Amino acid sequence: MSFGIYAFGYLFIIIGLLYLAHLMHIPQTYIVAGGIILVGMGIVTAVQSTRQKDKS
Repeated sequence: MSFGIYAFGYLFIIIGLLYLAHLMHIPQTYIVAGGIILVGMGIVTAVQSTRQKDKS
């Protein structure tokens, strides 16, 4: 799979979770911090899943 598909999927999930947090009246500071953490986790997971194995 390509990095773009993973990135789009994680972005879609993150937006949904952040919107849910907003609807639950969670303070904006926590929402922003959670969003940053989720974006970082999404990038790491996407890179791990899509990188090519090194030939030995």
